[in-house]
Amino acid sequence: MNIQNAQKQVDDWIKAHGVRYFNELTNMAQLTEEVGEVARIIARRYGEQSEKESDKNKDLGEELADVLFVVLCLANQTGIDLQDAFEKKLDIKTKRDHDRHQNNQKLK
Repeated sequence: MNIQNAQKQVDDWIKAHGVRYFNELTNMAQLTEEVGEVARIIARRYGEQSEKESDKNKDLGEELADVLFVVLCLANQTGIDLQDAFEKKLDIKTKRDHDRHQNNQKLK
């Protein structure tokens, strides 16, 4: 699936199951909340904090998918072609960062 298809799937889902998109500010707050859930899992599972028993069954993939869903909502409602934006960003990063990362002694 490409990003354009994912954006269409989200839009179709909103039309079939939601009343409408939440406004952009609500979706931004939701995105922040979902990223926080991802951060909690990573901090406890891969970082130095201990993982609570109640968090051990949390699915990192599901939480990342929640983040993606809200990002796709925001792109749809603000008229962003995320496929195009991502391809442009990847090109910029490739040109800008290749030598920088290859020459970074911290990454060796």
